[in-house]
Amino acid sequence: MGTDAPRSRRHRRFGLAITVMAVGLSLVLVASGVGVWTVTRSFPTLSGEIALRGLKADVTVYRDDAGIPQIVANTATDLFRAEGYVHAQDRFWEMDFRRHVTSGRLSELFGQSQVGTDTFIRTLGWRAVAEQEVALLDPVTLGYYQAYADGVNSYLATHEGADISLEYVALALQNPEYKPEPWTPADSVAWLKAMAWDLRSNLDDEVDRALLAGSFSPEEVAQLHPSYSYAAHPTILDGAPPAQAEASAGADSASAGDGDGEAAPSAAAMTGEPVQAGLASALTGLRGSLAGVPELLGPAGADAELGSNSWVVSGEHTETGKPILANDPHLGAVMPSVWYQVGLRCRALTADCPFDLAGYGFSGLPGIIIGHNSRIAWGFTNLGPDVADLYLEKVTGSTYEYDGAQKPLLVRNEMITVAGGDPVKIEIRATEHGPIVSGLDGTAFPGIATDYPSAIDLPDLAVPADPAQPAAEPAAGPAPEPASYQLSLQWTALTPGRTASAIFALGAATDWASFRAAAQQFDVPSQNLVYADVDGNIGYQAPGLIPIRRSGDGTVPAPGWTSLYGWTGFIPFEELPQSFNPPSGFIVTANNAPVGPDYPYLITKDWDLGYRATEITKRLQASIDASTPITTDMMSEIQADTYSPLAAALVPVLKKIAPTDETRDAPPLFDGWDYRLDADSAAAAYFNIIWRNLLVNMFDGKLPEGTSLTGGDRSFAIVIGLLDTPDSPWWNSDRVGAAGRDSMLKRVAGQAVREGEKLMGPDVSTWEWGRIHTLEVTHASFGESGIAPLEWLFNRGPYQVAGGSSVIDAVGWDATAGYAVDWVPSMRQVVSLADWDRSTWLNLTGSSGHAFHPNYADQTELWQNQETRPWLFSLGAVKGAATNTLVLRPPTRTD
Repeated sequence: MGTDAPRSRRHRRFGLAITVMAVGLSLVLVASGVGVWTVTRSFPTLSGEIALRGLKADVTVYRDDAGIPQIVANTATDLFRAEGYVHAQDRFWEMDFRRHVTSGRLSELFGQSQVGTDTFIRTLGWRAVAEQEVALLDPVTLGYYQAYADGVNSYLATHEGADISLEYVALALQNPEYKPEPWTPADSVAWLKAMAWDLRSNLDDEVDRALLAGSFSPEEVAQLHPSYSYAAHPTILDGAPPAQAEASAGADSASAGDGDGEAAPSAAAMTGEPVQAGLASALTGLRGSLAGVPELLGPAGADAELGSNSWVVSGEHTETGKPILANDPHLGAVMPSVWYQVGLRCRALTADCPFDLAGYGFSGLPGIIIGHNSRIAWGFTNLGPDVADLYLEKVTGSTYEYDGAQKPLLVRNEMITVAGGDPVKIEIRATEHGPIVSGLDGTAFPGIATDYPSAIDLPDLAVPADPAQPAAEPAAGPAPEPASYQLSLQWTALTPGRTASAIFALGAATDWASFRAAAQQFDVPSQNLVYADVDGNIGYQAPGLIPIRRSGDGTVPAPGWTSLYGWTGFIPFEELPQSFNPPSGFIVTANNAPVGPDYPYLITKDWDLGYRATEITKRLQASIDASTPITTDMMSEIQADTYSPLAAALVPVLKKIAPTDETRDAPPLFDGWDYRLDADSAAAAYFNIIWRNLLVNMFDGKLPEGTSLTGGDRSFAIVIGLLDTPDSPWWNSDRVGAAGRDSMLKRVAGQAVREGEKLMGPDVSTWEWGRIHTLEVTHASFGESGIAPLEWLFNRGPYQVAGGSSVIDAVGWDATAGYAVDWVPSMRQVVSLADWDRSTWLNLTGSSGHAFHPNYADQTELWQNQETRPWLFSLGAVKGAATNTLVLRPPTRTD
């Protein structure tokens, strides 16, 4: 969800050290003959009794055959203490790796190769903000986090090294002195910063537009960043089927809410020699820094789809007469899955112990993020607001210019500990807006002549924004140093927020009012929250801190030396998009625009372009129009829908191209094709090979360094928009001798046949999309090392899968890298408000983070085949399905 480099290049980050580790680990596990014991010694105790410090009473942990824990306790603190213990049992390496990422301490694990990544994350200050948030927690919430940390630490007190996880065996070969330190509440809260970063919305689009502006006209930049078409796609609040949406806006109208204030700098304003000489260099360097940050949730980018589907249908349209809610977030395909399934319930619901819930959370973080309790259910998709702005700062020595005055840079120094090397001291600088994020790759940011304002289409930016505040008089003395230009980042997640408390408030909510009160605390990342309750209500709420800009629209970097572009506040919560029991009887969110162009505030200019939302809406409306009651099975079938709107638009044009000797038997594959990207479809295979070759031939060599089109919704909209202009120069390519649309399509059709034959053989009737569209579930830290023995230990796959980019079953792939899966529906839930036990849920992998454990990847084949699992919630059903029962009890004097 791109302009990002392919994942295969982005994540091989540990270099020679990994090679040494892999060879050593292979010797340990194979040559020593103790491999099975080494692998299995970390498998946790799942039944019997274990004494756990700090408990007030016994806690029972029921696990089903998938190893999913359902935790039952008398008090809330006992509940979260037990959750911390269970998380550590199943996934402590994942937790430990994540906290090293979020605190900028990967170098402590993996050495010198991670100093650059640590420098960038420390510059952003994730950990520092998390510590501030912990200090602001109310005593009850802080108690939950502390109880969770105590549970984790109780597990660490009795386990070390290979007893914790196999990864520590690998790490010890490079870093034998490493021992995990105790868990703290800040370790948990810092994960929320990683979550916000990977869901950061349009920062990559902002970089992309600025880079494009150095080579293209404003019209061409706009063509390469299409706006949301309100005529073709629904908004969340109106929910209108596309056929009815035209009344709300014209096709390809501008994004919602242009906002007030002065006109923003257009893409055209970013052209000129100063940009090419300096800003482009800085942006390319920043793009490299962004690419170096581990993708803990999944790929972000200007053409990627780190989004989700979620929709809810009221009882008037369902078989049961009660709402049904579906959700499938689209995130990276990591091992173990980013999600952790768990049930958390108080034996008796009281004001002090208000939790009776189950759903999906994150290891390392107490509570759950998505799921249901005994009264309400909810789902998330990424709202995607523009909450991060880049500013071009005029920096002179240790000062920067702001409204005509020189202000001192905010400077702090930190020391990075490096495994096997000397500590590295870094200097972190910040301005009024936020940390300076350019020049962090070890190269100095080039100075630029101070005529840069001429590249911005605005009047005299040296004048202070407020005429009542005259510019400061120049200081007497020697002439100042020449200014250089550097990029700073303002981002809502760098201000302490309340999301850490919102998690528990959501879990304890019992109705629409308490749900909205909880949502009001969910500051970052801003999400689309879909709601249903047992009383039959459905709803939608967009929460979060979304900035109001004095001027500008956040689509390109803004001048930082003036307050003209500063933030003046945030959209009031009561004015954020919301809906309760809409007349349509359903609500669909798929990262599409929630509001129309008349909404008075700017949320973003960079919505997902609405293809998935359109198809979900069509499916629901068709059932309603046919008076067909919607069931949980139907909701799961919609989640599995592979219909490609791109294929539906492009194939009819392809079929008009006369076949050649080169294309031979391939074009007839499209005869009668239903445009579904099924794993066994020959037509889908041929079409997607055409699509990849088309993007390469149309745009490679034309777009500037650091930009590309990877085949997501933005690519779809660009190419579909060009189909009616067959003479557009975008269709021309000297490299393949194409002149015009039909010439280009003829050539790529032939190229696709040749590539398909190499990949799948000469008989096109035997081609299958799943043979080249494969998923390897990849270990987050060791899985893309390039070292086969290490990858064999921790990765699973490849799995042949259906789906594609910008379809409901969003099993996406990066066209710059091949056909392998890059992001996926990371989990799937369908919740029945009529009977919780008729709900279903599925994770991408399994509950366990221990390689070779029976629950390491046991849900993946179900996921691959679009199957699911029953989601039992009633305590009697949970006990009946339990295959293991563990009692955590307070210690006695004999323990």
